[in-house]
Amino acid sequence: MLEAMTCFAVFPTAIGPCGLAWRGEVIVAANLPEATRQDTLHAIAKRSGGREGAPPPAISAAIAAITALLGGEPRDLLDLPCAFDGISPFDRQVYDATRAIAPGQTRTYGDVARDLGDVAWSRRVGQTLGRNPLPIIVPCHRVLGSGGRLTGFSAPGGVDLKLRMLSIERADHSAGEGLFDALPFARKPS
Repeated sequence: MLEAMTCFAVFPTAIGPCGLAWRGEVIVAANLPEATRQDTLHAIAKRSGGREGAPPPAISAAIAAITALLGGEPRDLLDLPCAFDGISPFDRQVYDATRAIAPGQTRTYGDVARDLGDVAWSRRVGQTLGRNPLPIIVPCHRVLGSGGRLTGFSAPGGVDLKLRMLSIERADHSAGEGLFDALPFARKPS
């Protein structure tokens, strides 16, 4: 039996040109925007080892859902068919836990680690998300540092892109209550 060829496409979104690679009708890689469309094309080609092609219906639907999410529609992308070939069971648990974070919501690396069994795994969770093969679909931008800090985003555009994506989703990414918020000042110090 012949294995399906890996193909990819680059498509416009509100944050720039994103890439998606698939085999058959299953997503195998995704790419956030690079500096230019050509850079994104090169990155998804390198990441997937595939060739540019026309998306089949399931992949066209995935592209439409991703485009809608990045355009501000609250889409969770949980129903997208994804392959997580060659990853460890721990990494798969991290990706599954991250996929469960709804648009507009955030969690910390510690929250995800605690959900997996041990808050001490926070750094390991961050390392796993740094290798995320399916950014956007595995919404690592929704995972924050302790206290809600916008850290740990290695994609092109870094923390600025993470903040932009969270803003599109209308996520509360503040660090929570401020130091002086509970004190009875007439005016809070600035």
